[in-house]
Formats: sequence, C-alpha cells, structure tokens
Amino acid sequence: MKIMTIGELLVDLTQTGINENGIPQYSANPGGAPANVAVAASLMGAEAAFIGRVGDDAFGKMLAQTLLSKNIDISHLAFDNEHPTTLAIVSLDSKGDRSFSFYRKGGADTFLSKNDADASFIEKFDIIHFGSVSLTDEPSASAIKHTVETAKAMGKIVSYDPNYRPLLWNDEAVAVAKMRALLKNIDIIKVSDEEALLLTGEGDIKSAAKSLLNEGIGIVLVTLGENGAYYLTKYAEGFCPAYTGKVADTNGAGDTFLGTFLTSVEDFDALAKNKDGSLEKAVNFACAAAGLSTRKSGAIPSMPTKNEVADFILHYGK
Repeated sequence: MKIMTIGELLVDLTQTGINENGIPQYSANPGGAPANVAVAASLMGAEAAFIGRVGDDAFGKMLAQTLLSKNIDISHLAFDNEHPTTLAIVSLDSKGDRSFSFYRKGGADTFLSKNDADASFIEKFDIIHFGSVSLTDEPSASAIKHTVETAKAMGKIVSYDPNYRPLLWNDEAVAVAKMRALLKNIDIIKVSDEEALLLTGEGDIKSAAKSLLNEGIGIVLVTLGENGAYYLTKYAEGFCPAYTGKVADTNGAGDTFLGTFLTSVEDFDALAKNKDGSLEKAVNFACAAAGLSTRKSGAIPSMPTKNEVADFILHYGK
C-alpha cells in the first residue's frame, strides 16, 4: 500500500506539566494532522510520503528529520526561507484532553502551492489523504483542491479528515462551506462526532454518517473518543468500542486511527462490503492503535508499530 498525505507539518508545543512555580512546561513535538497520518501508516508497514512546506529554520529541519526517521518520503517537502514553521500550542486538562492555540499567520504551511504536488508524483500512490486545516488560507487551499481533483481524475482513493479548528477560521459558516466543498471527491472520510454534526447539520451520529454517505463517500468513519468509533458504508454498519486505559495525551489519536485504517485498504470494494469481516477488523485494529497512542505524550512520538498494536490487542484486559 502506497499512501501520500499533503498539508500541514508543524510543531506542537505540548504541555508536559507545571513546574514548582506554577508555570506550564512545554515540549516541542512534531505534528500536523496529514503528517501524523503518514507516520502512522508508515509504522503499520505502508510506503508513505508527505507533501508540505516548513520554514527553513531549526523547527523545520527538526520536522524533516523526524519524518525521515519514520521512513517517510520527503522529496516534496519544501523549505521556505521567507516564512517560519507554524506552531500549535497544545494545552492539556486533567483528563489529557486537548485545547489549541496557533502561531500560524504567515506560517510556511499556508504557502503550499500547486507546484509542490506534481501529477507525476501523485500518480505513484494508491491513496491520497488531506485535511481541512490547509483550506483556511491561500494559496494552500487552491493547492489542496488541485491535488484532490488531480488524484480523483487518476482514479486514486481520496481520504479526508475535516479536522475543524475554530481558531483558524473567521466564520463557522464559511468553514463548513469550505470543508464541504470537496466532499464529492472523497472515498473515505474520518470525522469526530462533533465534526459529523457540524458538517451535516444533523442531530445524531447515525443520521450525520448517512448524510455523508449520500454525498457519494464510500466509507464513513466517525471517531467517538473514549466511546470508540462508528463506521458506515452502503453495505455495512457497525460500532467498535474504545481500548481504554490511563490517558497521558489524546493528541494525534485520531490521526493514528486513520493512518492505521488506511493501511487496510488493499481492496476498497471488498472492505466497503465488509467481506469476511474485513471492515470490522480494520476499524477494531485502528481503535486499538489509537487507544495505545493515548498512553504516551505527543502525536508522532506516541504512535505504535503494527506489532505493538497486535500485542496490545492480545493482552488487553488481561
């Protein structure tokens, strides 16, 4: 399986604690949802690549080295000498749940261009994945649209995570309209329960998932946090409970879930039809990977390997 992701690669300044003077302490962790998905897929054994922009600065070089260390193809990662690497400040509450603030205006990731993703490179991959954060600004929004439409025209599987970050949008209605604009091109969508309701205007998860399915999307995945995940296709429907435990940090759990799931898409039609329980198994394995990732801090640093997830499932609850 060959998976290419495109979008933001940034530094998550993640709160790690509070010192004796009551001052929050932060660690500079590599992050950015599409990059996280690429790493999760690579750790599961997929051939993965990432397209994006970082600043030609210390943070940008650290991010590039991190992706290289996870066997990610970064031949189309651009170093921007005019714009700095984007920063996300990730604060955690007592349950490990996240809240975000951003230093992104003028950040390198927003200057992604159509030229950064050439058709000959897209052609090499089975799945193309993107998220909605790159849709907030130009020229990155146009670059994403161009890439998605190019991939769809080539017959590639297109995966989408409309990860809504309110602080990055000036208006919720505009955000919803832009996040919905590319739905006709999508084969697989992963949304949180809140995002599913926001995108569709429906009042419950099942109705929201059905609404997304009616857009022509083949596989709808709704993550429910500590309550697991729900999946829906034309042929199958189901729920997978979460793999719970002591939570250190939920940052990157959804990306771990999706990156893991995408590596199961060898035969899209068979998966959508849940042939031999393949869809149910794929969602369950993705839930386990996500659950395991929450037991460590950081997004990329917490992501498990395929063998670690298999061992986790084997011993879970024992």
